[in-house]
Amino acid sequence: MNALDLDVLQQARDWVAAGRRVHVVTVVQTWGSAPRQAGAMLAVRDDGQVVGSVSGGCIEDDLIARARAGELENAPARLTYGVTRDEAARFGLPCGGTLRLISEPLHDTAWLDAVLASIREHRLIQRTVDLIDGHTSISPAGPADGPDFDGRIFRSVYGPRWRLLIIGANQTARVLADIAATLEFQVTVCDPREEFFNGWNAPHATLLTSMPDDAVLEIGTDERTAIVALTHDPKLDDMALLEALKSPAFYVGALGSRANQQKRRERLRLFDLEDHQIDRLHGPVGLRIASKTPAEIAVAVAAELIWVRNTLGDGQAARCEPRVNAIKD
Repeated sequence: MNALDLDVLQQARDWVAAGRRVHVVTVVQTWGSAPRQAGAMLAVRDDGQVVGSVSGGCIEDDLIARARAGELENAPARLTYGVTRDEAARFGLPCGGTLRLISEPLHDTAWLDAVLASIREHRLIQRTVDLIDGHTSISPAGPADGPDFDGRIFRSVYGPRWRLLIIGANQTARVLADIAATLEFQVTVCDPREEFFNGWNAPHATLLTSMPDDAVLEIGTDERTAIVALTHDPKLDDMALLEALKSPAFYVGALGSRANQQKRRERLRLFDLEDHQIDRLHGPVGLRIASKTPAEIAVAVAAELIWVRNTLGDGQAARCEPRVNAIKD
């Protein structure tokens, strides 16, 4: 779950607490070129106010109209858009795109409170809804779990499914933490330097003040973890990389120019790293967008994280692709 979806749940809870009639609408299945994927959601209030998105287009307009007219059902119900070519055109869906949604009225905030509490504790949680008898339940979830719908049982998963460890509490890290939080990453920032972590304020990131190599081990790095070294201080960045490149992390990157990256690779070879491990390093870090400012560098890094995460299935994530990385000194 990203920060935008978290906003949906928090706003929905606030509306219900204020006495408004609210429905949460979730994408449960897609076919063809659907604009949003399973798990995307919005909350719509009885007066038509919305937060979130299920299509970014006319489907929201239709849901608003239904909410204002009181036409959204008072029990969990299925909604399907884009079955026919005419309907796809009407609702602004790409050719062949179809969305199946679940609309749920919020009669109370009990399950929202449980889900939000779990997210605050950085835990994944699954909610199951039976559309026939209305029974709901909540249970722990794992990173591999995801939205699922078999025609009767709807399972939704809430919480961070990916993790990002940033080495260095600097301006670039601050911007990257905010961006990554909207991309379904649970963000941790590590910096043992008191002059840097004092005054650090990033609401979407957990701060660690341990040594970087300890942090890589401490967080339990797995295949859904990305590690980015941004201090530009070899004493700290290299410590993290020595552990990160031996770990199952799906992405390991480091800030620095091509010349500095070559020197870094030579240093890493002096330790117990093999060539295939060093070759996993994304450096210079980030897609090549001629980035210069901390914010631009953060955008480049976030873009490469998305690219690698979305190509995990075709083997590209395992190797460094310097031709698409940004040059940063």
